[in-house]
Amino acid sequence: MKKDDIYGLIRENIRALAPYSTARDECKIDMEVYLDANESPYETGVNRYPSPFQEELKRMVSSIRRVPVENIFLGNGSDEAIDLIYRIFCTPGKSSAVVVAPSYGMYSVAGNINDVKIIYSELDSEFQLNATKLLSDVQDDTRVVFICSPNNPSGNLLDREEIIRIIENFNGIVVVDEAYIDFAESQSFSELIGRYPNLIVLQTLSKAWGMAGLRLGIALADTITIGTMNKVKYPYNISIINQQKAIEMLKDCVGTVERIREIKENRSKLAMELSQMECVSKVYPSDANFLLVKFKEREKVFKELQERKIIVRDRSSQLHCKDCLRITMGTEDENRRLLDAIREITGEIESKAGPSSKKEGCITEGKKCRVGKVSRSTRETSIQVCINLDSFTRPYVRSGLPFFDHMLEQIGYHGGIGVDIICCGDIATGCHHTVEDTGIALGEALAQALGPKKGIERYGFALPMDEADAMVLIDLGGRIDFKWDVEFREQFVGEIDTQMFSHFFKSLAENLKCNLHVKAKGENDHHIIEGVFKAFARALKCAVRKDEFSYGVASSKGVL
Repeated sequence: MKKDDIYGLIRENIRALAPYSTARDECKIDMEVYLDANESPYETGVNRYPSPFQEELKRMVSSIRRVPVENIFLGNGSDEAIDLIYRIFCTPGKSSAVVVAPSYGMYSVAGNINDVKIIYSELDSEFQLNATKLLSDVQDDTRVVFICSPNNPSGNLLDREEIIRIIENFNGIVVVDEAYIDFAESQSFSELIGRYPNLIVLQTLSKAWGMAGLRLGIALADTITIGTMNKVKYPYNISIINQQKAIEMLKDCVGTVERIREIKENRSKLAMELSQMECVSKVYPSDANFLLVKFKEREKVFKELQERKIIVRDRSSQLHCKDCLRITMGTEDENRRLLDAIREITGEIESKAGPSSKKEGCITEGKKCRVGKVSRSTRETSIQVCINLDSFTRPYVRSGLPFFDHMLEQIGYHGGIGVDIICCGDIATGCHHTVEDTGIALGEALAQALGPKKGIERYGFALPMDEADAMVLIDLGGRIDFKWDVEFREQFVGEIDTQMFSHFFKSLAENLKCNLHVKAKGENDHHIIEGVFKAFARALKCAVRKDEFSYGVASSKGVL
């Protein structure tokens, strides 16, 4: 489908709609006296109407989700976006929508409210999608297809290639609801919105980001669709308090990433323990923050859990979900209480594996991990960095600059360390502040993680890598010296001015308080700088390694 074909899918009256406009929309310069909107002039913190297009909040979401601001719609929960999709693309009493079953109930409820006929396309008994079957369920009046992946209530990711087949072969709107994508090891469909104008991706801040009470849903789509949603929505759909609170909470992205990892660990533990119980027939695989569990005495377990003040969701009435309860991941203590209650209800003895021990921070071979956490805010950037020198986790890097993200990820992968970096900066005016300030914050976090440096190897070096001949030498002894001998053929690599890479490593060296010498040459600028980042990571890996029999820092002058 071509981009302009989207106009033909929009209801005629919506295409002709003149949206509500405010004086502030029409005036593009900053004002000092506001006498236009019949608000109270007395400052209460909430006496003014909120930003109707949530510019600041969208900039933060843009960095985290790696989607341009112009492709983002923010709604009062994902339910607002679902309702708008029906209102924009479906004619009441004339259009139909296909909804996979079983799935999230609001697709049907919102469809019925808008007088749209709902056609259910059944998943198979393992809750998997068949594109051929779904496309055969499409009728001439079908305007929208709703697909939830990871699916609710089953928890599994639906086959990516099957979804793409549907997008490519359906001449209407395909909605992929990714409310649970943060808990899955899968790429988001949001990376495909530039390729498929008929694709709308729904996401949320309610689940992984802990903002269910703020009601903030996200739609990611082609600019024509987003522009139309902004035209049809109510002018001030997200309150000023909700916007401010969301911005505040998004400044703790690193904490959210840690909590997501913990939920995924708890999911694996709970699934293992439940699967060993005699009262459980099946625990379905999950890529979400919940488990679908089939019980032999579902009604008894459900009722008696409530008597013990524990509530789960009975999904037994849904397709393929006979005798199934849906269990959301709680804290480790809450999950343990659930398990104890089920054993008490069913009379089972705890498995030999016993309760999992509660973690006390990050422990590696009986020793606490060296962790550094830095939050740094300036007028231009807001940055959070978390470094774990003793435990590798898949890097989570969001700077708003995709190529820079890719380079920073190399530090985690090739250094064998945990690296989480989130930066929300003024990239619309250039990459300078984002790149340089990230170098400062990363250097501070590495220095914090190293602490007194007792027992480290101190020196690190890396030999030529790939065809690009990159060499990085590092000394963590505490002296600061920076040398940069790298030549590029072009001014930009990706979206980064090549001059900024020396600024990045210089800022990092000054704040890590180290000697850092970098030398690289080659034929391809991409390979040159990628070699530098990989070589730095390898050098850092050598230098931070601890010698368990050493109690100082290697030096001919004694302990540093």
